[in-house]
Formats: sequence, structure tokens, C-alpha cells
Amino acid sequence: MLGRIILLCGLLLAGANPALALTIYKYTDANGVVTYTDKAAPGAQVFVFRDRMVERLDTQVKLETKKHDAGETLLVRNDLYAPVEVELSLNNAVNVSGMPDKPIHWVLPPRSTIRLATLAPRDASQPMRYKPKLRTALGDPRLQPIVYDYPLPWVGGPFRQSQGANGKYSHFTPKGRYAIDIAMPEGTPIVSARAGTVVKIENGQSGRGNNPSGNFVRVLHDDGTMGVYLHLMRGSVLVGEGQRIDLGTPLARSGNTGNSSGPHLHFVIQRNMGLALESIPFDFVQPVDTLPNFAVGGE
Repeated sequence: MLGRIILLCGLLLAGANPALALTIYKYTDANGVVTYTDKAAPGAQVFVFRDRMVERLDTQVKLETKKHDAGETLLVRNDLYAPVEVELSLNNAVNVSGMPDKPIHWVLPPRSTIRLATLAPRDASQPMRYKPKLRTALGDPRLQPIVYDYPLPWVGGPFRQSQGANGKYSHFTPKGRYAIDIAMPEGTPIVSARAGTVVKIENGQSGRGNNPSGNFVRVLHDDGTMGVYLHLMRGSVLVGEGQRIDLGTPLARSGNTGNSSGPHLHFVIQRNMGLALESIPFDFVQPVDTLPNFAVGGE
């Protein structure tokens, strides 16, 4: 099954090129083998790939309003184990004093709360009205990446790279432009390619689910970059949010969850570029199609 999927990677890549206008179909035969092809077949469905990493922060980074006799105080609470950049804008204000002249920018440390503004009514006998808008991005954009060559983040192999940076099939958005896909059997042990702090995980998704990333682990490195390991097997994640890990720490097992074209690991390095989480170029210490060697690599 894995071999057939790998052989069809070239077809999938070609199908993503808008100039070719090629429709890709996905179907499963009587033996459970998944096939991707440009030929329609009985029971086949059009395959649509969406290269979007969905990590909502609004349940962990919240704007809170505290009312008091003098007016209202606006605070932002960061419940994540990572710094978060925020921008607070206040619009359509009526009867409000203390309004900032421009949006307020701040970087909140992990697990912290900060006061961003205190507002009061110009006329105490009338209510205040305004519309707040909070933008957020994971990470501290003030930090600069250091040079680091990444060991291969798995055990076993050798495996094959099925798509590289700036791929025509899916690696064309800012978040994933420099990602690497490595085709490997489901259940392959995935280990950390760098020390850091686990800041977000997903572990309960089956199949495509609601998140194109599938199950994942996000690790924050000391220089502000983040390593993200996507499409992991359900229930296989071994680390928790807030946990400090070392190079080579077991993270999970590879899978085929989310918007995945077949069993593989999607590995990407990202950083906050200023209210925008984007992928950045990186290098492995050895070719992907060789056996991992953790005796080399690192800073």
C-alpha cells in the first residue's frame, strides 16, 4: 500500500499545478488499498487538498473586560506555554475616553496576563460603546533564529521524501512553504529533532477529521523557532503541553490523519514574522533517504 502511494506522488504533484488543470481522484479497492489517479473509477471521489494548518488561539489567548466604578479595564490572558504577540484595536467608539491613538502591540510571556487599556465614559451618565478586535500570533517576533542543522526526526527507515520545499502540490502557503514530507509506514516512531518546550498538541483526531494538520506536536525552541510534526497517529502522542524535552525525545508515531495524501510525516520549522506565523528554510544533517544518526547534528 505504501509503495503504491509513493509511486503516485509524482501524479499528485502534477495534479496540483494549475496550468495542467488535472483532476485527481481517490478511491479504495476491495483490498483496502487507497489509490490516487487522474482516471475516474467507480466509487472514486475528487480529491481536494487544502494546505492549511488550523491552530486556533482564541480559547487560550483571551481578551477580558473588568468593569469597575471608573470604567473598564481591558486585559489579555495568555494560557499557552509559549509567548504570544497580540494587537488590540478599538473601533467605533462612542462616549469613550482613554482610547489609544493606534493599535496596541505587545508580546505576552507564557502563562501571563497583562493590562492593555483602561477606558472611562466621557459622560458618566451615558454608556460607553466600542468594538474591540484582537489579533494574535504564536511566538516572539523579536527573537532571531540561530544556525541549526536538524537530525532526522524519526527512528527506522530509510524513507523517501515525497515532497520538498516550495512544492507544487501543497507547500505553497507562508505557513508551509519550506516544509518537508517524508513517506513512511504508519506507526513509525517520531522523535524530537531539537530540544525545546511542547506548546501545542492534538492527539484525538481520526482520519481527515476537522483539522487539516491531523494530530500534531508543536515544539518551541530557545531561539523562538518552532518545529511542527504533523499527521500523527491518533492516540500516539507521548508528550504534554508545557513539557520540556531534549533532542531525540519520543514524541509520537507517524500516521495518516488530517488532509494527508497518504501515510507520511510533515515536518516544518516556523517562526513569528510579526503577527504572522511562517515557515522558514532549514537543513537536515544528512539525506532524508538514509538511516537517522543522532550522533551528528545540532548547533
